Amino acid sequence: MCGEALTFTVVNEGQRLDQFLSFNMEGYSRSRASNLIESGLVLVNNRNGKSSTKLKLGQIVKILPSVNAESHLIPQRIDLNIVFEDADILVIDKPPGIPVHPGPGHPNGTIANAVLAICPSLERVGSEERPGIVHRLDIDTSGLMVVAKTQGAHSKLARQFENRKVEKTYVALVSGNLDRAEALIDAPLGRDPGDRQRMAVLENGREALTRYKVVRRYTNFDLVEIRLLTGRTHQIRVHLASLGHPVAGDKIYGKELDNLPRQFLHSSVLQFQHPDTGEQVKFQACIPEDLAQFLILC
Repeated sequence: MCGEALTFTVVNEGQRLDQFLSFNMEGYSRSRASNLIESGLVLVNNRNGKSSTKLKLGQIVKILPSVNAESHLIPQRIDLNIVFEDADILVIDKPPGIPVHPGPGHPNGTIANAVLAICPSLERVGSEERPGIVHRLDIDTSGLMVVAKTQGAHSKLARQFENRKVEKTYVALVSGNLDRAEALIDAPLGRDPGDRQRMAVLENGREALTRYKVVRRYTNFDLVEIRLLTGRTHQIRVHLASLGHPVAGDKIYGKELDNLPRQFLHSSVLQFQHPDTGEQVKFQACIPEDLAQFLILC
């Protein structure tokens, strides 16, 4: 989305907001529509909507522009660790400190800029600001991401993410020691009413499921393996913080730590069905050096 806001008038009573957007906006799956809604760019009668909002006849749905109309994504040579590449997909081990796509404060220097330099044809895949991008990692989270190189691959991968067919495993270090060695966190998430830049556990939020298992205990920390069963914004970070054990080094939901330059969160395993062959493919990425060095100090 860029340029002027788009405005629609509801003519069918009772449709969910995410369904309404995917029906009225070409190239938008329900998952992509939900991401747009979560970003705070969708208004219903000038109020922020939710994916589950049931629309009423005559309501005005407005989609705000995410970037200035003058902006245009340019290819940039950024050093990326390419784990796998073929005609359909590109799997990278994302370094920390790089945003996935342009946004406020970082109009370029993103993964989207980098993959466009690697594969110029990506400008025709997905959206202009997010060529080939089907999922994202937080700016300070490292690890595995898959990028679609064709529109067909993009659609198939997006559908797998939407239907929870993608296995996403993370490694995190949490502050303190968890009461239970393994558990399923079932706590709905939504935008924090007091701070739209943060997420929070909310009774009326969207379903969010996180499974964790402690793999090693330290005096002041636990190293945990995490399976994401849903993919909400900041899900792991908010869920662990809600237990009183935020991700180590998390500046938003926890606190900064000496000798740890960022949050200790890494996407270590990504498994999905290859969009062309249909075979299950699995990729793994070791904990990067900056996090490994902090573990030595624990």
